[in-house]
Amino acid sequence: MKVTDIVKLLDGKIICGMEHGDYAIEVAFASDLMSDVLTLKNDHVLLITGLNNMQIIRTAEMSEINCIILARNKKASEEMLELARENELVIIECRYSVFKTCGLLFEAGVKPIF
Repeated sequence: MKVTDIVKLLDGKIICGMEHGDYAIEVAFASDLMSDVLTLKNDHVLLITGLNNMQIIRTAEMSEINCIILARNKKASEEMLELARENELVIIECRYSVFKTCGLLFEAGVKPIF
């Protein structure tokens, strides 16, 4: 599923990385524990989280995750956006809960990692 399709599905907004709208997402993982995210070994992972701090961006960089959804209407700080731009990350803001976001994505065909 393309990033632009995910944004439409979730009635979200790309706030960083609009130029990567055609990026294909194969699997998703939802977590607020960045230590769990660091254990992932997949490519093309979509990270769904209810957090909004610098650790998310740093964890995505280390885990080679290119797309992050900030659920629960969380907003990225300018510091987060600056680091995300440096790492060519896509950040999507979404008003839905993490649970609803995951459900909509799963229903649309995005696979869980496990």
